[in-house]
Amino acid sequence: MHPLAARTRRHFFRDCGVGLAPIAAGLLARADRPAAAAPVLPPRPATAKRVIYLFQAGAPSQLELFDYKPALAKRAGSPMPKSVTDGLRLAFIQPDAAVLEPQFPFARHGESGIELSSALPHLAQVADDIAVVKTVHTDQFNHAPAQLLMNTGHNLPGRPSMGSWLSYGLGSEADDLPAFVVLSSGGNLSGGAAMWGAGVLPGSHQGVPFRSSGDPILHVARPPGVDRRAQRESLDLIGELNRRHRQEVGDPEIDVRIDAYEMAFRMQSAAPELTDLSGETQETMDLYGADPGDGSKQFANNCLLARRMAERGVRCIQVYHEGWDHHSDVKGGVTTQAKKTDQASAALVADLKRRGLLEDTLVIWGGEFGRTPMVETSAALGRVAGRDHHPGCASIWLAGGGIKPGLTYGETDELGFSIVKDPVGVHDLHATLLHCLGLDHERLAVNAGGLNVRLTGVEPAHVVHGLLA
Repeated sequence: MHPLAARTRRHFFRDCGVGLAPIAAGLLARADRPAAAAPVLPPRPATAKRVIYLFQAGAPSQLELFDYKPALAKRAGSPMPKSVTDGLRLAFIQPDAAVLEPQFPFARHGESGIELSSALPHLAQVADDIAVVKTVHTDQFNHAPAQLLMNTGHNLPGRPSMGSWLSYGLGSEADDLPAFVVLSSGGNLSGGAAMWGAGVLPGSHQGVPFRSSGDPILHVARPPGVDRRAQRESLDLIGELNRRHRQEVGDPEIDVRIDAYEMAFRMQSAAPELTDLSGETQETMDLYGADPGDGSKQFANNCLLARRMAERGVRCIQVYHEGWDHHSDVKGGVTTQAKKTDQASAALVADLKRRGLLEDTLVIWGGEFGRTPMVETSAALGRVAGRDHHPGCASIWLAGGGIKPGLTYGETDELGFSIVKDPVGVHDLHATLLHCLGLDHERLAVNAGGLNVRLTGVEPAHVVHGLLA
């Protein structure tokens, strides 16, 4: 046997970091083969089978959406107390910047009485189905590292994304679609493609970007003049040659290449059918505000596609929407982005619920950090009435998949600057999501370069049991 092949096998047993017993139990099954196999049963009872993450890149202002602070109106135009801002570092403003009052009225909704901004009239209609968390915090105050941390558990590129960990740990329920799909709208993302990369995991677990118009995936369609039989025969030959090469050199990435060819072949039929919305009723299209022919409706189209993917067994659907970075005119910016996202986000929750999918689909909505109670104004940069980055507290919402509905979790101080009750770190959030999917965040790990790599990192992280139904 080639010495590299033997060494690769030894490395697998050494580097997986869990030993043979958990492998036999199925916790990290398929670590040595591609992702197209049948789904793996989670090691503990799961309340969710899949995740839809509506990531709002740029960081929405919690003070204009979820965390109402009337005390800010009383202090508007005055600096924050020095006791609050002493030693503070911010991205674009000084700690003594004046307070900016909330830009929207708030009201309580549903039987739960969740308090929401008037900028979110559609979310208000499903208030009793969501849980609002007001106390998410991070240690990153620039967009790219903060987005990477929220998506991969680390502030530098190269770590496996959340969707990749789910693909790795649980496999796929879909035979003809990837386990992890990425949709995007609104513009470029600071964190880039590393936010859905596989990192140190096999490449078969990385996210597959889908387009919401035209060919769903570039270069997957069958070439002109090549019929299905000819393509099948070509793939069989290429697969055989690749398997021989795998035996000779012992490179496991060749398996990833074989799997990619086969998945692309299966997707040639499944992907166009998936992205064809003509079979949806007009009532459903109106519910989301979707229109495949309207580029301004891209987020709505993507939310509807996310529901269709959930129905077809995709494990993780990452829906990115960029545009929430409001250093100037936070009121106008929030108004614009809420009009693009509020209806479709709420419709996704309602649509999943009426189809019986919400109970085992975990939906998440949120950005990479929060915004300051202080105003950002800069004549040099042309900024007026904006808010700066604030890693100290942010708000998100979750729904379905074992999350307690109608819940408001955590509390910030009267000025919306610091957390005073029930903080939720990024890794705590990740640990909770994995728990809902039946995975132990401390055991879902691989050894890479001597480091035990996990989504939740090496520092302590805790499942937020107060969020669980």
